[in-house]
Amino acid sequence: MQRAFAVAVMSAVVCVAVGAFVVLRGMAFIGDAVAHAVFPGVAIGFVLHVNLTLSGAAAGVATALAIVLISQTRRLKEDTVIGIFWAGSFGLGIVVVSSQDSYTGDLTSFLFGQILALGDGDVLLVGFAGLALVLATFLLRRQLIAVSLDRETARASGLPVLALDIALYVMVTVAIVISLQAVGNILVLALLVTPAATARLLTDRLGPMVLAGCALAAFGALAGLYLSFYYNLAAGGLVVLVITGMFVLAWLFAPRHGLLARRRS
Repeated sequence: MQRAFAVAVMSAVVCVAVGAFVVLRGMAFIGDAVAHAVFPGVAIGFVLHVNLTLSGAAAGVATALAIVLISQTRRLKEDTVIGIFWAGSFGLGIVVVSSQDSYTGDLTSFLFGQILALGDGDVLLVGFAGLALVLATFLLRRQLIAVSLDRETARASGLPVLALDIALYVMVTVAIVISLQAVGNILVLALLVTPAATARLLTDRLGPMVLAGCALAAFGALAGLYLSFYYNLAAGGLVVLVITGMFVLAWLFAPRHGLLARRRS
């Protein structure tokens, strides 16, 4: 349980640090696409008996880079390219998995999460990777904000928009990979987007948005784990349900942007 608490909180904080820019750019779909792009890498790692985290990360980064580069083609919009790779990656994963006679617990835990089966090495991996990711996000925050708000102005001012896109996509991939064991491939998008979106309803500034999102995500992770322990239910699913519940409350009762506040005004 101690390792589960540590990984859950670290994963939540890392996802919000990156997810804030995902929400600002309105690119939540990329989180789902990368999460599914990781699946064939894990499946191939399972078949070849190599580390599933590393093989999944390699597949996710490769897909993210492909999406960024192909999205530069003005004939195709970014969401179209993301949709193509989302379906293609998941289809490849299904084909690879279907070539095996049986499934194992490793592959199942990848899909649905297995946070109570983590070892000390997993905690260290998430800690170091998460620290590097948060630091990179902090160093690039001004450039990422500029690109998120107005790409053409950022490009005209001399910012390397393509390089920043690649950096953001890679950071999204890393955040997803280190969070897979907490909530699984199917639910990881909620950890990436929902806390940041909840904080977005509560504040108009990026700094307070990130801090509030981290606090909400950490609370949701801890509350979900406690509920899982006491009621013997799936930890990853409960973490996501608690976070989603907080989003609904913010949508209803946020002081300025909540439904009730808008109706009063």
